[in-house]
Amino acid sequence: MNFIALTTNILVLNIFFVYGKKYEPNWDSLDKRPLPQWYDDAKIGIMMHWGVYSVPSAAGGEWFWGVWGHYGHPNSNSSQSKFMRNNYPPQFTYQDFARYFTAEFFNPDDWADLFENSGAKYITLTTKHHEGFTLWPSTYSPNWNAKDVGPNRDLVGELAKAVRSRNITFGTYYSLYEFYNPIEGKDKRNHHKTNEYIRRKMFPEMLELVEKYKTEIIWVDGDWEGKAEYWNSTGFLAWLYNESPVKDTVVVNDRWGLKLKGHHGDFWNLKDNFASVTLIKHKWEGTRTLDLWSWGYRRNMNLDSLVPTKDLIRLLVRDVSCGGNFVMNIGPTHDGRIDLVFQERLLDVGKWLKINGEAIYKTRYWTYQNDTVSQFVWYTKGQSAVYAIAIEWPKENVLQLGSANELFVNKKPIVTMLGYPDKLKWTITNTPNKTVSITFPNRATVKGEWAWALKIK
Repeated sequence: MNFIALTTNILVLNIFFVYGKKYEPNWDSLDKRPLPQWYDDAKIGIMMHWGVYSVPSAAGGEWFWGVWGHYGHPNSNSSQSKFMRNNYPPQFTYQDFARYFTAEFFNPDDWADLFENSGAKYITLTTKHHEGFTLWPSTYSPNWNAKDVGPNRDLVGELAKAVRSRNITFGTYYSLYEFYNPIEGKDKRNHHKTNEYIRRKMFPEMLELVEKYKTEIIWVDGDWEGKAEYWNSTGFLAWLYNESPVKDTVVVNDRWGLKLKGHHGDFWNLKDNFASVTLIKHKWEGTRTLDLWSWGYRRNMNLDSLVPTKDLIRLLVRDVSCGGNFVMNIGPTHDGRIDLVFQERLLDVGKWLKINGEAIYKTRYWTYQNDTVSQFVWYTKGQSAVYAIAIEWPKENVLQLGSANELFVNKKPIVTMLGYPDKLKWTITNTPNKTVSITFPNRATVKGEWAWALKIK
């Protein structure tokens, strides 16, 4: 059945429930769906915030229009209003930016090559942010999409094809709400007793996105504007898990309604730039901006606002050890480039993964997350080995481990360092704590930097 063809006067609350299917449109049923294994195996992803907001590339980033409009232009003292007064004529509107969103340098194969070399196993593209502009020729967003104005291209389709040709999973970000959509505004004024925006815009558009591009990640946002009942989140998810072309492989995040973060979804995101130093047994994702001040591109960013490679590697190791996936967010430019400093960071992570990826990909969390003696050591577990990843080089080239002693007591494991050819020597004390001492090689003989993974087998 083609759900896109459904007329908008059908009650949204009922259109997705198909009697007798495995998952019913309620959280008790939906939460029983097992996580597709590919996502837990992948570990590393990239998110991109790209849209009309990439044109001003100024204060507010992807929220530029929302803040500018909220404070009332052209006379407010907001940085957005000042920016507009100083650089554009008084009659210039946000919609006028769209024709300058040109993407003339966008080469999807170049992007896909970069992502492949970064070690990422999936990407999530912002196909529609809060501004409502879609990066595909949406039937439900006429004259406010990348095919009708600006690039005059199907940016979603082009990138999906390129990344899939490199065995990278394609995913999409979609904002449930829009800054100034008049239909949604009417629903809100009616205290969400009406759902005209859902019927006419949001649901048909989400279905179009899934059916046309077979996206295997649906990363929704804008949840705070309404309860899940208004968005009819459970109805959509029941269709997605039962009937959609990606029903067996798709994964979704946890932003399906007001105050629902960390309660439902295949993986939890919890909050922007979320990080954890303790185990979270439900699958989660740490999604972080490389530019600390914006998710979208900023022309005025500086080095102080960029996350150093060393910190990215540390976050990656810690996230995976605590049961999460690690995602790096970048903001491409309005003309379709990925800034050189973003490329450098992504490639640095890729270089590290080429040496140490065995300790990351397809691993699971271990009994301990970080070591009780050397707390800069984090653990992961593979099928036949445990990995101890040191995010600092130990003093005097000797690493002390407390949590891993169970792997050594009355056993004779082989300890190696990924990227180093020889076995490492180790001893274990006879004290009650039975601390393990592992002798590191001369640092100059070891490949790579930032963190070092030991394989204990």
